[in-house]
Amino acid sequence: MNYSARALAPTVDPRPSSCAALKELREGARRLAASRGTDLERLRFSQGFMTFVVEHYWDMLAPDLARPVRPARAGRAQVGKTEQRVAADIAARAAEMPPLDAGYAIGTIYTAMLPENHRGDFGVFYTPPALTERLLDQAEAAGVDWRTARVLDPACGGGAFLAPVAARMAAARTGAPAEEILAHVEAHLSGIDIDPLGAWMSQVFVEMVLLDAARAAGRRLARLVEVRDSLAIDDSEIAERGGYDLVVGNPPYGRITLDKEVRVRWARSLYGHANVYGLFTDLAVRLVRPGGVIAYVTPAGFLGGEYFKNLRKLLGERAPPVSLDFVDARKGVFADVLQEALLAVYRAAAPRIAVSFLAARETGDVAVTAGGGFSVPADPSGPWLLPRHARQVELAHRLRAMTGRLADIGYEVSTGPLVWNRHKPKLHDRKVRGAVPLIWAECVAADGSGRFAFKAVTRNHKAWFVPGPADEPNIVRTACVLVQRTTALEQARRLIAAELPQGFIDEHGGAVSVENHLNMVKPMRGRTPLISAQALAALLNSEAMDQAFRCINGTPAVSAYEIEATPLPAAEELRTLDRLIARRAGKAAIEKRIWEMYGG
Repeated sequence: MNYSARALAPTVDPRPSSCAALKELREGARRLAASRGTDLERLRFSQGFMTFVVEHYWDMLAPDLARPVRPARAGRAQVGKTEQRVAADIAARAAEMPPLDAGYAIGTIYTAMLPENHRGDFGVFYTPPALTERLLDQAEAAGVDWRTARVLDPACGGGAFLAPVAARMAAARTGAPAEEILAHVEAHLSGIDIDPLGAWMSQVFVEMVLLDAARAAGRRLARLVEVRDSLAIDDSEIAERGGYDLVVGNPPYGRITLDKEVRVRWARSLYGHANVYGLFTDLAVRLVRPGGVIAYVTPAGFLGGEYFKNLRKLLGERAPPVSLDFVDARKGVFADVLQEALLAVYRAAAPRIAVSFLAARETGDVAVTAGGGFSVPADPSGPWLLPRHARQVELAHRLRAMTGRLADIGYEVSTGPLVWNRHKPKLHDRKVRGAVPLIWAECVAADGSGRFAFKAVTRNHKAWFVPGPADEPNIVRTACVLVQRTTALEQARRLIAAELPQGFIDEHGGAVSVENHLNMVKPMRGRTPLISAQALAALLNSEAMDQAFRCINGTPAVSAYEIEATPLPAAEELRTLDRLIARRAGKAAIEKRIWEMYGG
């Protein structure tokens, strides 16, 4: 299966003070690869070049042992002598580092060289050692015993988890004969990866951490890593494997289109669009033994998104979280990742979720801030309301006791109906006969002030739409509150709203159209809202509700499902907003009152 996916892509070097030279060499290698004409030429060069890097690295640390047999697809012909010298320089720098750090450093060079499409399609990214060690510590705390555990990484490219697990297995048997250590690792550790070079590198770095044992035993480590698609493992093979004590890794992520037969297989964890990391999570539940542990690095979006409701139900019933570590992506831990990153450990019958917050430090490790204990909701398919930062811990506890939602005050959320690029001939820069205003996301002030301004100044935006006879579904005739559908995690506000006034609609003949990069919060059919649209816009633009929303959402998408699921104060309290607005209270007074409603 060639799935479109992207794994969490780390950029933090394991030992920043010792990696300056490697960073420079990595950029040089990237430029060499980028100079190739086509993506296929770049891919072949990158694989051949990295094969030389790893072989030179092996020669420097294990000159007495034969080189690992290179993967079949990585040839020599496309790597010239000058480029081989660059590869040797990279290997020499990596050889100065501990093996686990070297594996990560070499892996990041590989990812930098690959064509972007290939890197995304196959999830070729690597996890920083500090996060790897943290996740393994959490797995150990959940009950993994390195002396006896059978461990699988189903997306093991580069050995980011296999190598440190092998090191822990060996350390747990300190004092045992070398042959016994090797035999134990061979019987208890395995990996799978769809990328032949990534699988080969995984094997090499596992061997490197066990190099002393291999020398003492007088033999090489048997092959632990298979080259295949883990998602193609059928249920009969899963049964034959007998269940793992730990399934660990950083699976790729991204939407994937499944044919009907494959979708039926994964139906228990699917709702709407399929995402690769969701399938890998379901796979882990199938592979782990009863009472075993799953430890994954994934995006945090599954905690609240509607498309993951069945996955949440599966986890809540079969393998609830023991611990969740939220990674502060804004500190530069992950590159090209728009979602929040999460280190998650799952185990059947886990009583509570221990929440923590991680931040990268210049020393190469991570600072850990404890966030306390939380429970899985009684209905695990619903959003799991959890703090993403230490400052949200008290708020998250209060939110869990709040039962109010938008529907309770008479509002619902839908997506703006007009998909503009399907109606290009009907869009105009100037008002023409029959045209109605087209409302874009730029009409909602990005500063959270709640201002609405009719404009279309962004490139490709047209201000007017001429509806045809079949376009009534694209027409909006009543006032609503507009909310931008996409905002970055780093923005001061994730919820950016403004009232679309009835007066503006009436001024333009009683009709406008709203583009689908906006959500519309509108009165429910047959209901009279308990608060005005103006008061609702003030609520949505408040810091308190923004923080509440962040405790559900972990992606740039501001979905209707998550807005409707965000806890609200009681309706009687919300009515005070209309009274404040009637008295022309300032923004500070309104913000203060909303915080009081949220208990803070």
